Amino acid sequence: MKKYLVSFILFSNDILVLVAIFYLTLAVRSSIYTTYIANFSTLALKDFIFVIITISMLMFYEKIYTLRYDFWQDTKKVLKALTLAYFIVLAFLTILKTSLEYSRLFISLYFFFAFFMIPISKRFMKKLIYKFSFFKQNVFILGDQEQVSTFEKEFHDNWYIGMKYNKEKYDTVIIFSKGMHVDEVNKNIAKYLNKKSTVYMVPYVKDINFSNSEILEYSNIRYNTLQIENKLLLKSNIWIKNIFDFIAVLLIFPLFILIHLILSLLIRLDSKGSIFFKQYRLGKNNQSFVCYKYRSMHEDSELLLKNYLLSHRDEVEHYEKYHKYKNDPRITKIGKILRATSLDEVAQLINVLKGEMSLVGPRPYMVSESDKLGENLDFILKVKPGITGLWQVSGRNNLTFKERNDLEVWYIKNWSLWSDFIILIKTIKVVFLKA
Repeated sequence: MKKYLVSFILFSNDILVLVAIFYLTLAVRSSIYTTYIANFSTLALKDFIFVIITISMLMFYEKIYTLRYDFWQDTKKVLKALTLAYFIVLAFLTILKTSLEYSRLFISLYFFFAFFMIPISKRFMKKLIYKFSFFKQNVFILGDQEQVSTFEKEFHDNWYIGMKYNKEKYDTVIIFSKGMHVDEVNKNIAKYLNKKSTVYMVPYVKDINFSNSEILEYSNIRYNTLQIENKLLLKSNIWIKNIFDFIAVLLIFPLFILIHLILSLLIRLDSKGSIFFKQYRLGKNNQSFVCYKYRSMHEDSELLLKNYLLSHRDEVEHYEKYHKYKNDPRITKIGKILRATSLDEVAQLINVLKGEMSLVGPRPYMVSESDKLGENLDFILKVKPGITGLWQVSGRNNLTFKERNDLEVWYIKNWSLWSDFIILIKTIKVVFLKA
């Protein structure tokens, strides 16, 4: 009953938002008067119901109201449904030759607003209803203490999915296959399915994002296979990523020029020296390149560091683990701000334009760090390094060198254009929060 009630609330909310977007679009379209756009005949809501029904059906098809996705997966499915609905509606109107009555501009504006307003409204609505424990889904986790704690923390931090751990009263079970014999896994699945519980299984392999994999069915022998690809080494994906980088940089280039002028002035006023700091870094196919950053250190930085480390031996140990100093005496006043906000790395847009880096990718490692990459060296250096990356939005300074490497390997194996978009959005959040 609770599951259906949550679905009804979320569905009703989306319908109301879609109706509100109709009137918003109507107001905006009616206010546009120009000789370059055809006159607009006002629409009644009843004439537009088929569009709202089409969107709703596609969102149902994506199981948006029946499964509890996290925000980014939910949003991806919402945008997918809206995109498909947009083309279906245009095709339908064209076939019936009624497109002039509806106005292609009106349709485009409607879906443009929906792309933003539906995910935002769903986020607000879930924030509201999941404040009440009643609406949360009770989940039992079958695994060791570490595995249980991992999901408990996720349920607490990620309120959007509306779940809570409950080992007494539950309707959903998550089974960790790691540490279990295959017979034990099968017995547990049968046991909890017999209790009419919904069962989810966490695969033993943890460094593959199976949500991006295709499941193939071999019905004659009752087996399934999961397709696993090295996503960022496929030529088609490399082309898509390069095109995305090029278009994105062109769009933000005017803003980059403005930021460059401001930062250049501040750096010059703060300390003597050049605007840019240039250093050779490891690039694609182990080819070194000159990496640009806005200078954040004093010119006589090495002498300052040498004297500082003589009286702060703990900093040496910290650097060996994290490859960063807790308090670096070489950094200028403006440099501290640049580093805290990652604005010093904005200069690497020059490297992106030169084709040496990508907007999102592995960290551009120093040449001296080559040996420390170990068995991951060849794998990480098969792709372009990025201005930002998964490591940047997953803990940054709190991650060890090895943890950063593991995240970068995961990113390369499981790359998607959507994941790049998410990382860029999260990077903006990290920068503004100075995380």
